[in-house]
Amino acid sequence: MLPGRNLNDWDLLSEEAQLRLAREAMQRAADAIANHAELLATEMEAGAIADHGGPDALRLLASMVRLTGRDTLAPAGSA
Repeated sequence: MLPGRNLNDWDLLSEEAQLRLAREAMQRAADAIANHAELLATEMEAGAIADHGGPDALRLLASMVRLTGRDTLAPAGSA
C-alpha cells in the first residue's frame, strides 16, 4: 500500500470512477494472462519447456481471454 493511502480512499471515489478503475484493472489482468500464455507457448516451441500440445491451447486461451474480455467488461448498471 502506498504511504499515506488508506483502503477507505476507494469509498471516496464516485461509483463511476470505481467502475472505470475496476474495468481497467480487469482489462490489464486479461492482457497479462494472454501475454503470459503466448510467452509460454513460444518457450514450448523453442524447446525450453516440454511440449505436450500446449502452444496451440495456450494461443487459443490468449485469444479467448482477449476476445471475451472486451465484451464482458462493458459498463454495468446505469450510474
